[in-house]
Order: sequence, then structure tokens, then C-alpha cells
Amino acid sequence: MPRSVRIEYPGAIYHVLNRGDRREDIFRDDSDHQRFLATLEEACLKTGWHVHAYCLMRNHFHLVLETPQPNLVAGMKWFLGVYTRRFNLRHKVCGHLFAGRYKALVVDGSENAYLRTVCDYVHLNPERAKLLAPTDPLESFRWSSYPLYLKPPQERPAWLRVDRLLGEKGIPRDTAAGRYEFSQRMEQRRAEENTADYRELRRGWFVGREEFRQELLDAAGKHLGSNNYGSERRETDQQKAERIVLERLASLHWQESDLAARAKSDPVKVELARRLRRETTMSLKWIAQRVHMGTWTNVSNLLSEKPAEG
Repeated sequence: MPRSVRIEYPGAIYHVLNRGDRREDIFRDDSDHQRFLATLEEACLKTGWHVHAYCLMRNHFHLVLETPQPNLVAGMKWFLGVYTRRFNLRHKVCGHLFAGRYKALVVDGSENAYLRTVCDYVHLNPERAKLLAPTDPLESFRWSSYPLYLKPPQERPAWLRVDRLLGEKGIPRDTAAGRYEFSQRMEQRRAEENTADYRELRRGWFVGREEFRQELLDAAGKHLGSNNYGSERRETDQQKAERIVLERLASLHWQESDLAARAKSDPVKVELARRLRRETTMSLKWIAQRVHMGTWTNVSNLLSEKPAEG
């Protein structure tokens, strides 16, 4: 499998992993963990991602992501880049935070327990790292999505999707009884951890059936040596941005000419640019051109100003 290929398609599920540069810490304290999760929330808003599981360790992280749109590459570029800038600014350091390219295993989403296996692997990471005493419940590790699975829906972030994993464990409803059953099964799974075989997760590039592997290879082969795949992904991102612009114009009863005629710093244009920046991965340059706001630096300066009150 060529190293440069990233397989993207609507509905793809990935186990994403990245470590600190030279295995150094990417989380120095609770505030770093919180910033990472806040940045992940922003990324999910921009991309539409669903997170099935996560675990934040001292010098690496695990994510199990589902991408309704084929935008893993664009989303991860934004996500890791923004977290790095925030980490460096807070700790007054510079340079790379992560050890090069993140690893993304494609997970077979069929009903064959592959998603369950990957999520269990992620949730049981603190056990394998010996961060829990034998008497500590698994949910006592704070920086994992597992404790959130045991909370009622209103206490979870909107981007965390629990229904698929519960379903793969044979738990039909997200109720107090269902969540208790989930915790019991996970503690039982934890007791079996010493005999677990994770070679496929640690060494491979996909997790699933042989037929699934062949489908991925066929899809990758079609795009080797061309830029078509990246173009398709960018078009998807741009389509979302265009929809936001057109919907806003329609709500204002504006034409394209009205947008062009307004001042570069028009409050409506600034609000639209802020929404595009928040909800899409489009660049400041693209936003500046599309919303008729001059240069990308002008957009950056306008967005750095606090919104007017009232």
C-alpha cells in the first residue's frame, strides 16, 4: 500500500493515531486535554465528523472517526495544525508538535464487530498502559470517551456518537440499564485484555474482511498517479461553503452583485466569513475572494476583532 495514499469516501471510519515529536508530551496538563477536545469539537462542526471513541494519553492520542463526507485529510490538516498552534502559544514554544504523518487505519463498517474491536482497543488503552489500579473502574480515567458513554445523552458532547458501538455490543437502547450493561461488558472485556491479539490494529492499514481490503485497494489504484481524488474532496468542502453563502444571500434577499457592492468590512460579510471559518475548512484566501473582502490578511484582521455587542 503506497504510503502517500489516503483512502477517503463518504461514511468511512478510521482509527486515527498520532504521537508527539520524538515521543514528547502533547498533553502537559488538564488544560491541554481540554483544548484538544475543544479543537476536536470545532473540527467536527466544520467537517460533520462523528467520533465513536477517543483516548488521550500523555504523548499520543487515539480517535475513531466516521466521516459522512470524504474529508479526513482536510479536517485533520486543520485540526492538528490548530491544536499545534494553540499548544505552542500556551507553552511559549515553537516547531513541530506531532511526529510527522498521522496514522489512519480504515475500519470495515459492516456488522462484523470491527468497529467494536477498534473502540474497545481505544477505551482499554489506559489499562494496557497500567494507568489504572486493579480496583479502579475503567471510567476513572478521565481523558477517554468511555466515561461519557456511561452518562445520559444530555451530558455528552453532540459530536460523540454512541449508538453504533452500543448496538454492536447487543445493547439496543441508550438507557440507564443499557449503559450499566455496557459498563459490565467493558469490565469483563478489561479482564480479558492480557490475552487480546491486536496485531491487525498495530501493523496493518485497515481492519476488516478480505473483501473490504480488496475494495480499498481497487479504490486506491484508481487514484494513484492523479489528483482526481483530492479534487473530489476539495469540491465537497467547497460545496458546503457555497451552500452557506447562498443560503445567507437568500435570507437577506441579496444578489451576488449586492455582496460585491458592500464594503469589505460590512458586518454581514464579517459574520458570514466568521461562519465559513467556523464551519468549513476553506482557507482565508478562498473566503476573502468569495465574500469580496479583499485580501486574506484583511479577513484575518476582521475576524480577530470581537463581534459588536447588541
